[in-house]
Amino acid sequence: MANKVQGVRGMNDVLPDDARYWAFFESTVQRWLHAYGYREIRMPILERTELFVRSIGEVTDIVEKEMYTFTDELNGEQLTLRPEGTASCVRSAIEHNLLYPGPQRLWYRGPMFRHERPQKGRYRQFHQIGVEALGFAGPDIDAEHLLMCARLWKELGLDGITLELNSLGSAEARTRYRAKLVTYLESRVGELDEDAKRRMHSNPLRVLDSKNPAMQAVIEAAPQLADDLDDESAQAFATLQASLRAAGLAFRINPRLVRGLDYYNGTVFEWVTDRLGAQGTVCAGGRYDGLIEQIGGKPAPACGFAMGVERLLALLVDGSAAVPETVPDAYIVRQGDAAMAYGEQVAERMRDAGLAVILHCGGGSFKSQMKKADGSGARFAVIIGDDEARAGLLTVKSLRVELEEGRQEQVRREQVRVPLSETCEIIKTR
Repeated sequence: MANKVQGVRGMNDVLPDDARYWAFFESTVQRWLHAYGYREIRMPILERTELFVRSIGEVTDIVEKEMYTFTDELNGEQLTLRPEGTASCVRSAIEHNLLYPGPQRLWYRGPMFRHERPQKGRYRQFHQIGVEALGFAGPDIDAEHLLMCARLWKELGLDGITLELNSLGSAEARTRYRAKLVTYLESRVGELDEDAKRRMHSNPLRVLDSKNPAMQAVIEAAPQLADDLDDESAQAFATLQASLRAAGLAFRINPRLVRGLDYYNGTVFEWVTDRLGAQGTVCAGGRYDGLIEQIGGKPAPACGFAMGVERLLALLVDGSAAVPETVPDAYIVRQGDAAMAYGEQVAERMRDAGLAVILHCGGGSFKSQMKKADGSGARFAVIIGDDEARAGLLTVKSLRVELEEGRQEQVRREQVRVPLSETCEIIKTR
């Protein structure tokens, strides 16, 4: 026997028992986004590597260590499996002139790829829902995004997710702060890890994003960006906070929150939980007003966020949220030559009537088929033998114990032998 071919580590199968959580999540998200006027956009998984180097930043963990990049043998192009969605969405909007008629509210979903050590909530192939507002300036759209998220957590039945905010200010403000931060890091160079030493001059703000426990004391004592904010950014940040307070949305200012992507400016945020260990960020984003121009478009403001589907599903599965299980309305049991052919006709007619039906295949005794019918979760079994097939009748049997209206005890309905039209009515009304 040949050795089994295993899946790639960190790229996981979604098995049928888990898929119902994905379906519930995705359908909830679609309704939620429709309610806010966001339209779906779908981008390719592969992009030119240059897109991510220019947008995310050359001196970032993602570009330096985590991207799946290869050379296309046909034309020598450097291509990358997308590690995030914002750059792809902006590239598509520029390429197809989506901003020509005016600002756009867009959303997307799908797999992203980062080559890193897999652990709970952190995979090599992971899925995101991304929301982007292109062409919108001012803190009102930032407030909309945060209130949107709060509503989604409520609709999913999730609690314990808290909001952290910060402002990165303008490019000029960050330049002033950067000089101050470099001076500070140089004064404590003996306490820095190798990553921090390497980034100290090329990208010092990334040092503040370090998750190394040994670095936390240095990070906590570092100068705060808030002290160097420009007036416009400070005013926008204050307006946003006032809007959130007026809406009753709680938040915490986290002065060390910088995000790991270079395109961010102004307001940034993370939604976090303490129920997922080290991977506690379930949704994050902020403003990226310079990105559209940075990758070749006309200057325009923008902001957005992305949520980690696997992390939110972990909360959904572990929590108390009620996720409905999809079960068929009926399971058709059949035995005999006439019953086999008649069963196929019956199944199609029942589906025409809007019912979800499993038609037994593979033979077997009535007893073994009834066992499968019960195991399917179907509410009813529809039994067809040759006698039923010749008479044009069906035996309908309730498989689920139900509470009869007006009575307190649970009862099981008796089986009945009825025509097909009456069968559909019984199943629909009970």
